[in-house]
Order: sequence, then structure tokens, then C-alpha cells
Amino acid sequence: MIANLQAHYGFTCMPFTASVPASSLFASAAHKEAVARLRWLISARGLGVLTGEVGAGKTGKAPCFYTADLIPQVEAALAAEADERNRNVILAIDESHMLTGDQLEAVRMITNHNLDSGSPLTVLLIGQPTLRRRLRVGDMAALDQRVQLRCVIPSPAVTAAEADGYLRAHLAHAGRSDTLFSDDAVRVIHSCARGMPRAINRLATTALLAACTAGKTIADESSARTAIAEDAAAATD
Repeated sequence: MIANLQAHYGFTCMPFTASVPASSLFASAAHKEAVARLRWLISARGLGVLTGEVGAGKTGKAPCFYTADLIPQVEAALAAEADERNRNVILAIDESHMLTGDQLEAVRMITNHNLDSGSPLTVLLIGQPTLRRRLRVGDMAALDQRVQLRCVIPSPAVTAAEADGYLRAHLAHAGRSDTLFSDDAVRVIHSCARGMPRAINRLATTALLAACTAGKTIADESSARTAIAEDAAAATD
């Protein structure tokens, strides 16, 4: 079916997948703001927390098993990267809201390493809004106090005014720079997806498939509503 869809629209690749490179992604105002703040965090080499709703070199040396040995080993490795290779390390931990208390404590211990005197490490905890609430709990206070940047991706991450540009950017990556979604389809998809990129991608793909099945050259409002109905049905299965 994917091959048929690509052939129907002349795509060089599928436009609404996770494989789209960062350079081809649409930069909404919210994401531009987040990127600017993360660049500052990297330059400051501190600890940051990036949260949002569901929907943003290795040395090869075997790690020690016990924390008492592991933390000094990590500190030595960081120092080597900075002193010998003139490189700073960025540690980004996705789904951080799922970390255990002990794992978050390990993050705190790692950030203890020369944090205020030229640390070569930037740590970014990425997770759902529950991460912010977890860090406010009493036993996480020591880690919370070390956070230098708190960034929240707003909802909607893509505004209604940005929706058409978002779809066009992905389509351009797939080789189509012309219109493939009617204005009504764009509005319906954005509204149902609540401006969340992952949901927009899913509905856009299904709408294109519905249009292809109906022999249409563009996804119109009818195609978008078919996609929404199928998405709702799948959610209740």
C-alpha cells in the first residue's frame, strides 16, 4: 500500500514519518524557541528539562556495575573528552518521566561533577509533563535545584496558522512542492490533531491514502474526515 501511495503522488519517500531528517522538518515558533533555549543550555553546559505532551561518540569501555565505581568512571571519561579531544558531551535522556528515583539520583550525581566550574557535560531530561511534577517532590529537591533550563513545548505545538506550512514542508521533502491538501482538509486535520505533530502526521497520511483510494489528486475535506473516522475507530478497538 505504501508503494501504491508513493506511486500515486510521485513521492520520493514517505512525507510524514519519523525518518524525515531534522533539516527538513517544519520549525514552528514553539520549536524555534525551544531550540534557541537548548543552544543556550549547551553553551552553559548545565542541566535542562524539556517537557511536552505525548506526540522533540562512545569510547567502547565497559561501564562499572556499582554506582560508587561508575560515577568516578563517568567523570574520568568526561574529563578525557574535554581535555584530550576538546569535545563536550551532551547527554539527552528521552522518556525521562519513566526514570526511577534511583536513576534520577544517578543523574544528580553525574551533574555534581564540576557543575559550576566548567563542566564538559550538558544533560537534557526529555519527558512528559509528569516529569516536571516529579522533580518538585521533596526527595527530588537536590536535582531540581540544579536545573538551569526549564522548557515546555506548548500545546498546540503547531498553531492553526502554521498547519499548512507544516504539511508543505514534509511534502517538499518527499518531492512535492505543490498543493496536496485543500484548505478545509488542513483545518480539519489540525483541529482534530490539536496541533500535535505526531497526530497531524498520522491523519495526513491516512487522508492521502483515502484520497488515493478515491482516485483524487489532492486530499480534500472528505478525505480528511475519512481519516479522522478511521483514527477514532482504531482508538476504540
